[in-house]
Amino acid sequence: MMKPFERILIATDGSDNAKAAATQGLALAKLMEADVTVVSVVDIGELYTRKGLRRADVDNYPLLEEEASANVEQVGKEGEAMGLVVKKIVRKGVPANEIVAVSKDYDLIVMGTLGRTGLSHFLVGSVAEKVVRFASCPVLIIRGEKDA
Repeated sequence: MMKPFERILIATDGSDNAKAAATQGLALAKLMEADVTVVSVVDIGELYTRKGLRRADVDNYPLLEEEASANVEQVGKEGEAMGLVVKKIVRKGVPANEIVAVSKDYDLIVMGTLGRTGLSHFLVGSVAEKVVRFASCPVLIIRGEKDA
């Protein structure tokens, strides 16, 4: 018999796929009576180029932080409506690295994927793929309907 998950980390970037994954992760947490934490990462990797910080991105940084906060709040409200207590975390960094760093404190990570293939996958890399490879716990990837 499978041991129930006690601490579930839900990663979100606010995308439709992340929202679908959050809904599934919250349902699983409810079923297993698990503690839930939702994390969103402000991607500072996007802010840097070979020449350093780009001015336009620095100006937009507060907006990115607000968006990440709104993403965790949305998942938190959905979980609270289900009777769950949801811890909310906003981190700054490279999303895959930050999720992996946090993973040591959890039994399961639930996240969505954009399902990129071909050149765009090669160039951009997949946050979900990196998390699966390096996380300290199992990772449940929820594909969006368009990816299936």
